[in-house]
Amino acid sequence: MASVNGATWIGSVSILLWGTLALLTKLSGGEIPEFQLMAMTFGIAFVLMCVRWFRAGHAGVKYLRQSPLAWAIGVVGLFGYHFAYFKAMTLAPAVEVSLLAYLWPLLIVLLSALLPGESLRAQHIIGALLALAGCWLLIGKNADGFVWANLPGYLVALLCALIWSCYSVLSRLVRSVPTDAVGWFCGVTAILALICHLLWEQTVWPQELVQWVGVIGLGLGPVGIAFFTWDYGVKHGNIQLLGTLAYGAPLISVILLILAGYGEATVAVIGASILIVIGSLVASRARNGPGATPHAKKPQS
Repeated sequence: MASVNGATWIGSVSILLWGTLALLTKLSGGEIPEFQLMAMTFGIAFVLMCVRWFRAGHAGVKYLRQSPLAWAIGVVGLFGYHFAYFKAMTLAPAVEVSLLAYLWPLLIVLLSALLPGESLRAQHIIGALLALAGCWLLIGKNADGFVWANLPGYLVALLCALIWSCYSVLSRLVRSVPTDAVGWFCGVTAILALICHLLWEQTVWPQELVQWVGVIGLGLGPVGIAFFTWDYGVKHGNIQLLGTLAYGAPLISVILLILAGYGEATVAVIGASILIVIGSLVASRARNGPGATPHAKKPQS
């Protein structure tokens, strides 16, 4: 049980880091094309893992030898989600896309019941729904409403949610794959993003030091360490609780933007905070199912 709780805590670090995404993106200036920024930040994430390998005395080549399933889950999850998200943003308003894309934590909670040895309890569903309501209240206050003309964008946004939830849940099926392998998945994602950038975008480099701080911060945190800790958390921790806690990321984002002077506290923010906290508490009170028992095989990191 201690190992499961520890992995859950490690996974929750990702949520805290994803909460800095909006502020760091703001610092980066918001003028760098999406795929260029994606290539830069995932490239930094790969370099970050290379530093880990260097300190361990090897080049990480041994982590390249993974099954086709592990490679498919890793690359489709990381690159596929971001590609679909950026595409959805071109087809529908950003607020509505965000509302639909943020169904992924709820889908994680629901889909996790299909995993061997896992069980889904009422508290997990209730907690996730309460947190979802808080998330929608937080993001949806500026929504213009859903319209049929934007249906293609809505469908692609739903695909985002499905891709990331499937990536998180299916990672449990390849839990023997060490988290170091995610470094290579990030490297491939950076290359694919660079190809998309060269095909469809004009290069725009950061012009000021603060913009470079934002880009490097994204690569080290929300796009770097966050994906490594999330991988470990969903493979070895309480995946239902992590799914519910993930709704705290947009709340953290708004709070940081308010503290940095980019936003203001409103009734919607306070209400969303209450719903997300209550939802997380309800989910955390659920008794662990069979899948929460310690694994006989020690997880690799």
